[in-house]
Amino acid sequence: MPPASPKRKPMPRAQVFWYGAMILGGLGFGLIGERRPFGNDIFAHPMVLFFMAAMIGLLVVRAVLARPVPEVIPERPLVVGCFVGIAAFLAGNWIAAHVLVG
Repeated sequence: MPPASPKRKPMPRAQVFWYGAMILGGLGFGLIGERRPFGNDIFAHPMVLFFMAAMIGLLVVRAVLARPVPEVIPERPLVVGCFVGIAAFLAGNWIAAHVLVG
């Protein structure tokens, strides 16, 4: 009889929300990235604004839960979420430049 395979724990709900928010936010900010709706300043670049929004969201989570963010979402998923957000931003930017031309 083969040994029983270890069962994987389901991903915590906060991590799922974090990844989903980073994907949707990155895609949304990427779609408006080429138009530069907030100006041409470095702090008005959509990617910078996307990460500012993510930072504000994490500060809100910290304040509402009254716990450090790494207790809710570990450091590694936080970093992976940031890279996923960058990839989604670039995908949205590509979609806006090549698919939604017009």
